[in-house]
Amino acid sequence: MTFIETHRRQVILWLCCTVQFMVIMDISIVNVALPSIARDLRFAAPDLQWVVNAYTLALAGFLLLGGRASDLWGPRLVFIGGLALFTGASLACGLAQTSGELLAARGTQGLGAAVVAPTTLSILMTTFSEGPQRNRALGIWGASAGLGGAAGSVVGGALTAWLSWRWVFFINVPVGVAMALVALRAVMTGRHSDEARGAFDAAGALTATAGLVVLTYGIVGTHTHGWGSAHTLATLSLGLALLGCFVIIERFVAREPLVPLKIFRTRAVAGTNLVVFFMGATAFGMWYFLSLYLQNVLGFSALRAGAALLPMSLAIMLASRLAGRLSARLGPGRVLAVGLSLTAVGMLLLSRVSPAGSFWTEVFGPTLMTSFGLGLAFVTVTIVAMSGVSH
Repeated sequence: MTFIETHRRQVILWLCCTVQFMVIMDISIVNVALPSIARDLRFAAPDLQWVVNAYTLALAGFLLLGGRASDLWGPRLVFIGGLALFTGASLACGLAQTSGELLAARGTQGLGAAVVAPTTLSILMTTFSEGPQRNRALGIWGASAGLGGAAGSVVGGALTAWLSWRWVFFINVPVGVAMALVALRAVMTGRHSDEARGAFDAAGALTATAGLVVLTYGIVGTHTHGWGSAHTLATLSLGLALLGCFVIIERFVAREPLVPLKIFRTRAVAGTNLVVFFMGATAFGMWYFLSLYLQNVLGFSALRAGAALLPMSLAIMLASRLAGRLSARLGPGRVLAVGLSLTAVGMLLLSRVSPAGSFWTEVFGPTLMTSFGLGLAFVTVTIVAMSGVSH
């Protein structure tokens, strides 16, 4: 391998990891800023979580479509296009003057993230051959995702305290522009499949996204209507029906389905996706509530709350660095089991926090344990899922 090719691969690795870090960080970076956003834009308490949900639901719903777009039009074009959409929407978020404007911009930002995020993995998979090189690349990529989620509270706290909450969105603009310029030079133009051209499963993407949005809306609405109300039951039923339509479309209708259901016959794919689902529910829910607990219950400032969560970022960074080496020696399955066990114990301890508690006695130790476990798990679950995948 020539020096130029080696250098190009390193540039691509850090490009993909930086973008993935930024995409995941934007889920949690708003957490510390939520009280300030609520005051300035007059959000009602139950609606405030939609600042997070608008982004994550668009990201989750269109993630599959983003991956398919990369197959059709090549990763370079889709990567740069998604990054441009994400960057422009971030600017709109920072300029928002009403709650409606912010939520609309956050949804668009999530769509851009959904386009660019799967492309980073696609680029890495085609740049690095299976084996130690790919495992190292995937390890760093997985670590960047976990670190992004933990670092969001720290970065968000500093920006909110020193500048304003708007800068948790403005920070994406220079980074996004810089990454797009690097991608123009480093990422090769990929081939698309002429046979698959036009087979764009929009119906699958729309039903998946609509189902997730309606289902989440029904759950959030229980604060007002209650779990047994006709409103809640009807909303949840509609959400489940839309997700059922998604499954039918993928199984019987779509010519090129976003999710070929036969893929779940592979135990590694089915198992790791289930693990990632619960890890995401654990990690992002924890960061959301911890940010509010530190500020609204313990009375921390935005900056102090961000600093209090800094050890979590360091724990994830350390664990992620160890995960790749431990996986090579002990096997990724064992390392994943240890990571998930540490996360479970840490979350069990966090469930005991109280209004009269303190950071050092009830939050510090459990968050370190949980973060270290997540750092181990985020890396190894990616290695397990992608093992044996064809070019």
